[in-house]
Amino acid sequence: MKKNAIIAGRMPVIEALESGRAIDKILFQRNASGESLGDIRRLAKEKNVPIQIVPPEKLLGFTKVNHQGVLAFAAQVQYLGLQEVIDHIVSNGNIPFFLILDGVTDTRNIGAIARTCLCCGVQAIVIPDKGVGSMNEEAIKSSAGALDRINICRTGSLLRAVETLHLNGINVYASDVNSPEKVFDLNLVDPSCIILGSEGSGISPHLLRVADKSFSIPMAGDFNSLNVSVAAGIIMFEGMKQRMRTK
Repeated sequence: MKKNAIIAGRMPVIEALESGRAIDKILFQRNASGESLGDIRRLAKEKNVPIQIVPPEKLLGFTKVNHQGVLAFAAQVQYLGLQEVIDHIVSNGNIPFFLILDGVTDTRNIGAIARTCLCCGVQAIVIPDKGVGSMNEEAIKSSAGALDRINICRTGSLLRAVETLHLNGINVYASDVNSPEKVFDLNLVDPSCIILGSEGSGISPHLLRVADKSFSIPMAGDFNSLNVSVAAGIIMFEGMKQRMRTK
């Protein structure tokens, strides 16, 4: 398991980005200036690495070395491009079965979801560059190593990710507790991607609008508060069951 690695200083961060090293996020000290910051912004945008503006004491809380107003956190997983992963899955003769996480911030839930995805044949998890829990040591531990074995695609826009999925003939289904259609009514044998939202606010309205269909998990009573990782397990196993029946 890879440990957290802090990259301090402007040139070291630029070199890490240019080398293709996976970066979780970059911190800029508030009011920092200089041409090199523009280079970092450009490279971060190209690689969908989020940048946060923070006060000086925030940076000092991570390291005492001369950071020049910039810190980067090396990722513990390797992020891949969505189209790259789609091409790889299809070229190997497999039917895409993907998952999008929208606003899921608990790292233990992310780890548990990755674990279930790997067990059920889900080939990739798509995450935004902001508003999602870090793929850190806790997430990897919760995943029992699954995060090292499943494709993780990070994107600057989940809307663009859905567009890419559609262009590749992949149906996108959104889990919505208010939907009358049930998960068991979905066709998950065909190329499919499931969107899961946070337990508090659910899926973003703009993603619900672009999904091909929404669905819900039926409940025995009027209590409908499933943990997101449990909900993911129900949905993923339904997909695996459908696909096993066609073999």
